[in-house]
Amino acid sequence: METKRTLGRTGIGVSALGFGCWAIGGEWQSADGQPLGWGKVDDEESVRAVRRALDLGVTFFDTADTYGAGHSERVLGRALGKRRADVVVATKWGNVFDEDTRTLTGADDTPEYARRALTASLRRLDTDHIDLYQLHLSDADPARAAELRDLCEEFVREGLIRAYAWSTDDPARAAVFARGKHCAAVQHMANVLQDAPEMFALCEELGLASINRSPLAMGLLTGRRRSGQALEAGDIRSRPPEWLQGFEAGSADPRWLARVDALKDVLTSGGRTLGQGALAWLWARSPHAVPIPGFRSVAQAEQNAGALEKGPLTSEQLTEVDRILER
Repeated sequence: METKRTLGRTGIGVSALGFGCWAIGGEWQSADGQPLGWGKVDDEESVRAVRRALDLGVTFFDTADTYGAGHSERVLGRALGKRRADVVVATKWGNVFDEDTRTLTGADDTPEYARRALTASLRRLDTDHIDLYQLHLSDADPARAAELRDLCEEFVREGLIRAYAWSTDDPARAAVFARGKHCAAVQHMANVLQDAPEMFALCEELGLASINRSPLAMGLLTGRRRSGQALEAGDIRSRPPEWLQGFEAGSADPRWLARVDALKDVLTSGGRTLGQGALAWLWARSPHAVPIPGFRSVAQAEQNAGALEKGPLTSEQLTEVDRILER
């Protein structure tokens, strides 16, 4: 398969697989104590995993300032070190947090805050520019977003960022950002269980990269979850917020696990693991797709990166998936 993608209209080349750095931020929480991370993490293992991914051809890393309340950016910056020039780094802004208590405290969609957030992210990532800067407020007001899009064009002119995007699941909102010359992508949820036909169509029409959040359905598509299996207390899936589907009362939803089970034969074809098959579905679904699975260990990094050499599913397999899921 073609293992490279271009980020939209920018000419910035990335590997067809990116790595999402939410989990390596470690534990953090909302003001009311809701866990927002994926549980405890070993920073040294995270650093080794990032470097292993680089060795295996992954050149795109997606984080956010709020992951681990700044911690994910710091770990990623340290892991990349002298290899920063070899990779494309994406981060996000819009959420306000307290680094000391690792707590999300609110949101801020003002242009003034955007500049402060960018300065802070550059410092934590130990870099002089961010390749892809993404608005992290999925339901921000479109008029304000247009103002922030124009500000991002200023950031490009100043050499602080190379391109920008909106992390949103609303195609109409994504289209607002897409009017900007240096808008490169939209980051949105998509996986074999949760297709996003409108967003894939928008990316096709406007020439944007489709950066796929939750490509493994928060771990359901790795095959490691069992019905009734408890999740650790610091894991967001143990107390799932409203937007997080597929989990209930501290464990995976058995109905979702049944759907994963039904897809197993198709997704594990060609010697793939289940997770590799889920990534292969996204590449088959759209030539613009850049899935960004999360990772916390070298083993997970190796398994995710191993999907690249196996390539996309066939069009017949895509049809078979739709038949099985009755869509």
